[in-house]
Amino acid sequence: MLQIAKWIDSLNEKIGFWSSFLILPLIGVVAYEVVMRYGFNAPTAWAFELTVFIYGVHFMLALAYAHKHDGHVSIDIFEARLSPRPRTILRIVANLAYFIPTVGLLAVWSIIYANTSWQGRELASSSWAPAIYPYKILMAIGFVLLLLQGISKLIQDFRSLRN
Repeated sequence: MLQIAKWIDSLNEKIGFWSSFLILPLIGVVAYEVVMRYGFNAPTAWAFELTVFIYGVHFMLALAYAHKHDGHVSIDIFEARLSPRPRTILRIVANLAYFIPTVGLLAVWSIIYANTSWQGRELASSSWAPAIYPYKILMAIGFVLLLLQGISKLIQDFRSLRN
């Protein structure tokens, strides 16, 4: 089981690293729009929407990476006062009671949502009208990766509880 957790951690580490480079095209699109809008008084019809798409993919693919590195906001007022064993037990209970069911449902429903969008070849309702089904697929992948990272943390917590 520890090998599975290590594989999940490695996968999310690589995806988190590579998705961090999405900030570069995001900066490029925003800079282009600023120059066109304020330098030439010729704003684009597509730049804002493209920045939303790029940032959305960046955000979704970084969810699991942030969870792996404890980067999500948490209130550890109770957990910080506990010794290591009760703290681990609390994390296991919270993971099983809240995280896995919630993120599991998000993953399942985002897959259904992405599949429906893919089947209909959904387009955005803007004048640019880009295809949005690929982004919905990436959203589903982000939730699946987050679920896998939660499972990895659960495996690691059970292992540390046993030791």
